[in-house]
Amino acid sequence: MSQADVIIVGAGHGGAAAALALRQQGFEGSIALIGREKEPPYERPPLSKEYLAREKEFERLYIRPPHFWEEKDVQLILGTSVTEIEPMGKTVKLSNGEQMGYDHLIWAAGGDARRLSCSGADLTGVHAVRTRADADRMMAEIDAGAKRCVVIGGGYIGLEAAAVLRKLDIEVVLIEMLDRVLARVAGEELSRFYEKEHRDHGVNIMLETGVDCILGDSEKVTGVKLSDGNEIPADMVIVGIGIVPCIGPLIMAGATGANGVDVDEFCRTSLDDVYAIGDCAAHANDYADGAVIRLESVQNANDMAKVVAQKICGEKVPYKATPWFWSNQYDLKLQTVGLSIGHDRTVLRGDPAERSFSIIYLRDGKVVALDCVNKVKDYVQGKKLVDRHAVIDPELLADNDVPLKAMAEG
Repeated sequence: MSQADVIIVGAGHGGAAAALALRQQGFEGSIALIGREKEPPYERPPLSKEYLAREKEFERLYIRPPHFWEEKDVQLILGTSVTEIEPMGKTVKLSNGEQMGYDHLIWAAGGDARRLSCSGADLTGVHAVRTRADADRMMAEIDAGAKRCVVIGGGYIGLEAAAVLRKLDIEVVLIEMLDRVLARVAGEELSRFYEKEHRDHGVNIMLETGVDCILGDSEKVTGVKLSDGNEIPADMVIVGIGIVPCIGPLIMAGATGANGVDVDEFCRTSLDDVYAIGDCAAHANDYADGAVIRLESVQNANDMAKVVAQKICGEKVPYKATPWFWSNQYDLKLQTVGLSIGHDRTVLRGDPAERSFSIIYLRDGKVVALDCVNKVKDYVQGKKLVDRHAVIDPELLADNDVPLKAMAEG
């Protein structure tokens, strides 16, 4: 049985960041980074944006050049997953049947794309956007002549994919079961703005619409049947309805958790010397008013990785990072700072008709988040307001001629 001082499960952003942070903290022990895919760690957000649009070659997505990991003495075990954890003996069982021992285990396995539960969900031509292989399959179908796509889900993944497909002159119908897109992550003003933008670019958005099943012919998708009985022809279908956290082996080993594995302020699970970071880690977040949440973002993965590396190296620094996110659609750059969960008021700053504006979210009079569209200065300067939970007169916040920097300093 082989041994590593630190085993990291998951070779995405969180796993790569954990290995990097350990070395940056001066950790000299052995590190094994285990990933299900055969590729070295790479950036995933561009899969639904620049990579799918053929604007970035895959080699430009590597988090570090492949040779970097060998130079930093990080053992990459790729094309392999962890199937079992034995916390008392501090061992893991791999999908190839081998076992490895560890002193510390960092679980950064993220999540799998949530699948449709209806008939036809497994047909060829039904895609998620989670891995390079997912994007490559879609690109191959487009190259083979696919011209009509149904996107199921009006979150960021669905909208980003729809924007790229329209650039490629693919007909797009986007189906959202709620009454607006981005309903789970943003206020109504932002939702309606993006609905208009996509419609102006030719996307047919169908709100409050459910899916009955996926239609197919000889195992290939041919369309989508809606809950009202109508049928939409399609050469391909993209499903963007969230992720399911990959925590099975942790839960089977006795870790606590439900929608994600529970971690404390140092990203420790309930198992000794076992940590969890990134998309799969459920934690109490100050920016969500103390609610236990999962954050699916590069920022969260990177910052949690640093917390764990510091803890393993003997420095206890709790996780208190400011959440931030971004999304690129057409020529629009959306930057979000903070969490709008539980907001009770919004302030519009700027004019959506000019395609450059910010929406400021308040809770009990305090600034808790900003959504900034093509407004980088507001995003950068607004972070201080979010960090301070600043109380600012809404009329002043709405004054586009007064920099947020001045309010933060005041």
